[in-house]
Amino acid sequence: MSKVRKMMTSLTALTVVCSMAFTLAACSSGNNNGGGNNGGAKTNNGAAATNTAEGGSNAAAPEEQKPSADTPGWQGSTEPITFDWYMNFSWFNKKWGGDATADYITKKTGVSVNFIVPAGNENEKLNTMIASGKLPDFITLGWYEEGVRKMINGKLVLPLNELADQYDPYFFKVADPAKLGWYTQPDGNVYGYPNASSSPADYEKYGSKFTSNQTFAVRKDMYEALGKPDMSTPEGFLNALKAAKEKFPDVNGQPLIPLGLHEFTETGNYSLEGYLQNFLAIPQQKDGKLYDRRLDPEYISWLKTFRQANEMGLLAKDIFIDKRPQMEEKIAQGRYFAMLYQRSDFAAQNTALYQKDPNMVYIAVNGPANSKKEAPTLSGPGISGWTLTLISKDVKDKARAIQFLSYLISEEGNRDMFLGEKGVTYDTIDGKDQFKPEVLELLNKDRTGFDQKYGASYTYWMLMDTNMNLQWAPPSAEPAKSMEEWTLGKSISMSEYDNLDAPPTSEEGIAGSKNARTWGKALPKLLLSKSDAEFDEIWNDYVADRTKNKQDKIDAYRQKMYEENMKKLEALNK
Repeated sequence: MSKVRKMMTSLTALTVVCSMAFTLAACSSGNNNGGGNNGGAKTNNGAAATNTAEGGSNAAAPEEQKPSADTPGWQGSTEPITFDWYMNFSWFNKKWGGDATADYITKKTGVSVNFIVPAGNENEKLNTMIASGKLPDFITLGWYEEGVRKMINGKLVLPLNELADQYDPYFFKVADPAKLGWYTQPDGNVYGYPNASSSPADYEKYGSKFTSNQTFAVRKDMYEALGKPDMSTPEGFLNALKAAKEKFPDVNGQPLIPLGLHEFTETGNYSLEGYLQNFLAIPQQKDGKLYDRRLDPEYISWLKTFRQANEMGLLAKDIFIDKRPQMEEKIAQGRYFAMLYQRSDFAAQNTALYQKDPNMVYIAVNGPANSKKEAPTLSGPGISGWTLTLISKDVKDKARAIQFLSYLISEEGNRDMFLGEKGVTYDTIDGKDQFKPEVLELLNKDRTGFDQKYGASYTYWMLMDTNMNLQWAPPSAEPAKSMEEWTLGKSISMSEYDNLDAPPTSEEGIAGSKNARTWGKALPKLLLSKSDAEFDEIWNDYVADRTKNKQDKIDAYRQKMYEENMKKLEALNK
């Protein structure tokens, strides 16, 4: 499985969030600066611990001042401190502060955040920091990123359990044991805590409410003008794209883009990999053995359908070069007819279209399906979650850092991050803590404006708990409501398929990375091939190349990890 496929599978853990009428990462924005760096402030509940973290050697704190497992450690000190927090997402553009929620949390805890975001390629920035051996205080990145292993193996991050033992045992009271168990490393330590994570127990408790982020979307007015065509078959798919281009050649003077996809990367395109395979309900295992979905005949047949679409002039050149910002701009213009795309990634733009004209909005419809017309098996929330947050060995204040993390993962912290400050952004209305009417109205109408003014609804999503949040989430509003409802009953857990790839420096890991890049080069060539015969030639060369490059060893390693995952999940269920 390529890094991109792993990444996007995990991202679907966000679907619960998006089913609550907020977009979080997809539309985090704002340009207000956080406070200055006041690192090094002493903690009242463990001055010796703080000084030790900074190289001091004070005598131990009095016994009565030691942190308690029953009391939130952050309450021991609310003196000002600013943590540098690296976000491995170049599109994250929200500064801490200047909104009601961040200002409230800083006033309450004393903690300000200085976000550090890569200007360009995330991997290059992260690898440069890792190579330097020095990292910011907090690091948030996808659990699937190679950087996670590099930081752990390089001893660049601290075990959360050891920090909690020493500075904030309250962490163990608020942390989910299942998540800690899932992320326990061979050395017995836990180095990162996930967001948007759902355990097997969570599926039993909340599963009926789980939705998926994966949708096949079409522009409502165009789709209806074409007679709501069935796009689940190759023929219907091609005919609909062709009819849309003929009937709507231009959108406000700009050429229509018949089909939108996630961006192409050096390892492929998620829309045309796990996403498409899920729509085709291709199994990931058969009789306990991992199944290579990429070699499935139904999948290959649909790739040829996309090739034919290109031959018919239905794949615009834009889709091969556009990145997410360019796609968001074109979605906002309504230039796509159809998209095989994550709904959270364009929720802000879709809401803006809806406010402008409800008929211009994008809606979810049945997309590509297998020849048996089986329902899709879309990726739902998994125990791995979406991101991991780690604490650097260079953190300026160990005690305050683990205490702030404990606060953020607690119910109190999640409530603050979602609802904000009582009386300002929310109140207890009809016996339920919920957004004030004017706050909810802005959330549903203008997510960007909401983020800048209020900063609630997980504008700061680093440690959001999407299950805990169900108690506060407002009812979904259109246009998000109908899209998420379309995915109900189609969402399944795919936790057992997470984190199967070998370490990047191992024999299998090196081979896997090379094969992923080989696929990344082959995929656009397959779509741009002039005939099915040329497609077959490119395909056969790709399969031969990966076979020669230790694919059998890669598969054996992944099978071993899959079986270990199954054992871990079974243990968590007991």
